Amino acid sequence: MPSSIKIKQLSLSMFCFATMFSCTSEPDAVYDVAIKNVNIINLETGQIDASNIYLKDGHFARIEAAFENSKAKANQTIDGSGKYALPGFWDNHVHFRGGDSLIEANKNFLNLYIANGITSVRDAGGDLTSSVMEWKTAIADKKLTGPSIFTSGPKIDGPGATWAGSLEVENDEDINKALDSLQAIPVDFVKLYDSQISGDNYLKTIQEAEKRNLITSGHMPFTVELDATIDAGINAIEHLYYVMKGCSSNEKEITEQLIKKEIGFWDAMPLLQSSYSDSTAMETFTKLKQNNVFVVPTLHIGGVLSYLDEVDHSKDTYLQFMSPGIQKTYQGRIDRVKNASKKQVTDRKALDQFFGQLAFKLNNNGVSLLAGSDSGAYNSYTYPGISLHKELEAMVAIGISPLDALRASAYNGAKFLKKSDDYGTISKGKIADIVLLNSNPLEDIKQTKNIFMVLTNGVIYTETSLENLLKPIANHIK
Repeated sequence: MPSSIKIKQLSLSMFCFATMFSCTSEPDAVYDVAIKNVNIINLETGQIDASNIYLKDGHFARIEAAFENSKAKANQTIDGSGKYALPGFWDNHVHFRGGDSLIEANKNFLNLYIANGITSVRDAGGDLTSSVMEWKTAIADKKLTGPSIFTSGPKIDGPGATWAGSLEVENDEDINKALDSLQAIPVDFVKLYDSQISGDNYLKTIQEAEKRNLITSGHMPFTVELDATIDAGINAIEHLYYVMKGCSSNEKEITEQLIKKEIGFWDAMPLLQSSYSDSTAMETFTKLKQNNVFVVPTLHIGGVLSYLDEVDHSKDTYLQFMSPGIQKTYQGRIDRVKNASKKQVTDRKALDQFFGQLAFKLNNNGVSLLAGSDSGAYNSYTYPGISLHKELEAMVAIGISPLDALRASAYNGAKFLKKSDDYGTISKGKIADIVLLNSNPLEDIKQTKNIFMVLTNGVIYTETSLENLLKPIANHIK
């Protein structure tokens, strides 16, 4: 999408036809909020239209061209002149975790998300499910400030799983019990992890979840080929390691080596990278697209972790919002870099560059991406809230258009979770999660951080109130 996108004012007749709104009579209702003369960015087309938005009971009730001489009334009117309206941002990969001692620290993240215009998050597995469900309910009931939370609850893995709280499966009975328990919570999707689960049980879990009409995402055991994962019915691939594996002309041979334990996960990386094949990749991209499989690149955290040896994060602005307990969880990754060989560090940086190229090719070939930060405890210096904006910037830095990067947030996030009837676009009848920006992000993606106002769950957050959300966290940690 060229940066010279011009704001178009449709004729009244065209506007009414395109939006399918009736413009023949004025509504008698008094709306809760009116946002006048704001520039709506259409995430489907990239078009920008000067419009008036009317909200009622937390939903978009009426949208009209700004030049329409409407007599519609509202209890509160916001001047949107010169502002740009988007659906509230979605961070499609976050974590609430770290055990009981970090419950309050994780709860603080909720303010960070709203302060950054993030009105929905996809919690990709952790060990604080009871707390997360409490927060989710309290937020919906307007008793707590925070984004809408869509959660997987605990991850599914094998015996001796890496992450605390995981549901460990090693047979069909375990798989069914695990899925039963997740449905009883109930979760919004199922997250699989690859630390200990066998290839067979991984595929069986996806297949059984598919039978139950559950949405699945996850890491993929390297003892499984990507085609088998797609055929089983996976809905999203978290991170790019697994997509890279499916782009290797030697995937079968390398998979056999992994099954025989002749090599490990990290040993496979240079083998897969060096055997990347354009023709194999094109087949993989086509299959991902045809099966509507989403991919979560997590580019920002990849860059942060790849350069821990070079970048001093001690002065990071957002470090002040991380409790000592959260900061302590960063040490594991920091120590791994300190103890890594020069070759390992160099290989990691080369892989990071390769992943950028791979994400660009995925997007260019029509594979749907999800913008996710992977923020939370243990993921060093990848801060909740601001890291989603860094992810969007990372996408644009590798050549993805600002429009496609923005789509990867709320628009694709809603599609993946099958929530498009309620979220993802500014459209009549949908839930009124909105972020108003001071400048056009299609011309400069960094403007996603330049927030004028956030409206979510019937609450209006001005620039001042957004700043105030950060103060209690900083003061509490001090």
